[in-house]
Amino acid sequence: MLKQIEVDAKLVQDFKIVSNIRGHQVIVDQPPAGGGHNEGPSPLEFACLSLAACVITIGQIIARQKRIRLRTIEARVTAVIDTDVYMGKGKENRPGFLSYQVFTKIDADLTTEEKKLFLEEIDGRCPISENLQNTTTVSLILEE
Repeated sequence: MLKQIEVDAKLVQDFKIVSNIRGHQVIVDQPPAGGGHNEGPSPLEFACLSLAACVITIGQIIARQKRIRLRTIEARVTAVIDTDVYMGKGKENRPGFLSYQVFTKIDADLTTEEKKLFLEEIDGRCPISENLQNTTTVSLILEE
């Protein structure tokens, strides 16, 4: 089944962006050093959060499907990016993240080997991880 997801966002002040998603107001901003007012995570931080949250969500889905008693799952994402590229100061690297690492903690009655297999299944089913590992078409379309 195909599903379309739609999110609207609007610049409201300096670098502050507001989005209303399913009745939830989300604020995106930059830290003061980046010209913002630190009223919310940056777009880059939201990208990392999306990956962490997707890993956790897919882990919960798999645990429920396989009747694994998952007490908790945690994910911490570290990502490397060359800020000079998106700031227009260099072209040595690509503008996107150069790498991601997702550090997970799984509290369940599973052996270390079973946890590693569980994590492999999560990675194989996580839409955000898959999008980051493979090319997906992005089109910027001007609306008037």
